[in-house]
Amino acid sequence: MNPSTLLGMFIGLAIVATTIGLSAEDPSNFLNLPGLLLVVGGTVAATLVSYPLHEVLRVFRVFGIVLKNERLYAERDINELVEVAKLKFQGQIGRADEKLNRIRNPFLRSGMQMVLDGASSEDLITLMQWRISRMRARERAEAQIFRTMATFAPAFGMLGTLLGLINMLSAMDADQFGAIGTNMALALITTLYGILLSNMLFKPIALKLERRTEQRVMLMNMMVEGVLLMQEERSPAFIRETLGSFLAQSEDELRDGDRRVERAGRRPLTQRRTGRTSE
Repeated sequence: MNPSTLLGMFIGLAIVATTIGLSAEDPSNFLNLPGLLLVVGGTVAATLVSYPLHEVLRVFRVFGIVLKNERLYAERDINELVEVAKLKFQGQIGRADEKLNRIRNPFLRSGMQMVLDGASSEDLITLMQWRISRMRARERAEAQIFRTMATFAPAFGMLGTLLGLINMLSAMDADQFGAIGTNMALALITTLYGILLSNMLFKPIALKLERRTEQRVMLMNMMVEGVLLMQEERSPAFIRETLGSFLAQSEDELRDGDRRVERAGRRPLTQRRTGRTSE
């Protein structure tokens, strides 16, 4: 499991629950099933209207990815690439083909297969950068669904507030004073639910998915660079050192949160050769 995700959710819920417990005479007043149903059901319904059904259903799978501590296996990919490059460098193409079949990263495997098949650099870069672009577009769309839900949740919270106020005013006209408190609670609690869901669940998940995509794009660009170095018959030691430096630089950029590099186009050697980007 991903400790930061679980820890963040636990701390957030604990803070809210502690605040309610210390400030409310009856904490059970903050549990309003009609208000929760309105916010959650309305958010899901609006999301279904906005996106195709199969994309919405994929949200549950993506949520599972956020909860688990997914590893990207960069060191393993570098080692496997260098092993195949070494065999090719020594002219052992048959053994390189056998080793290639045991590589677990399909993106890396397809790129090296093109090298062993004699594909040109232009074809190799075009195909691999296209696959990176498709992966980035797909994962950005998944994150965008959560951003959309983060927009809808407070809106349906406000809808619940309006419904509660309307019911409260109707009760006042009919002298039904016992219903005023119930409707006033609905009016306020739905806004609370919408804000909590938006800022404690949907937006954080979207941000985590976007960061995961940045990591995957950087690692895939690193693989493209390694495959091109392999095609150029560079020594395995040079390939290992180059990819190790690439990986260290990518991790530093992600740690510093410098997104200007991504937007302005930090262009690896693969892109300087052709003028292409992975957009």
